[in-house]
This record gives sequence, C-alpha cells and structure tokens, in this order.
Amino acid sequence: MAAYLIADVDITDAAVFEEYRRDVPATEARYGGRYMARGGATKVLEGDWEPHRLVIVEFPDLASLMAWYGSPEYSRLKAIRERCAKTRIIALEA
Repeated sequence: MAAYLIADVDITDAAVFEEYRRDVPATEARYGGRYMARGGATKVLEGDWEPHRLVIVEFPDLASLMAWYGSPEYSRLKAIRERCAKTRIIALEA
C-alpha cells in the first residue's frame, strides 16, 4: 500500500535550504520515493491553513517511508533543514 510524505515547508534561509533541496531527492529515491508535487501554486479551499512550500513524495509503503526518514543519509539533511526552515510533515498511508 503506497504511503505519502506531505510536508509544508516555511523556508527561513534560502541559501542554506538550497543544499537540502539539492541533496534530498537522491536519498528518497534509494527508498523508492518519487515526487508527486514540489512547490507550485496553492489555493486554500476551506479553513485557515496558510501553506508555504508544499511537497508530496510517494513511497512504495509506510515501511519504506519510515526507513528513509530514519536513515543515516537523511539524518544529515534533516539537521540542515531544521536550521533553515520550519516544517510540518505527515505520513499518509493510502
């Protein structure tokens, strides 16, 4: 069953975020992740949500998503992201 990582990223330091943005796709691909959406225009249809940069990554299953999220190669990038962005992330099994 596919699983999706959905992230709302509020970038606070674009120069530092560039390293994260450049390097993270290869780590996701190793776990079967592929981008469904990254950035782009959003339109809130209901509620008071004010999304920033939305990212949706599809993984083969929740186990693959969680293996990537806890992996050593992503750990380094996660630390970079935490320094340059405020992020809300959820995993959705579909």
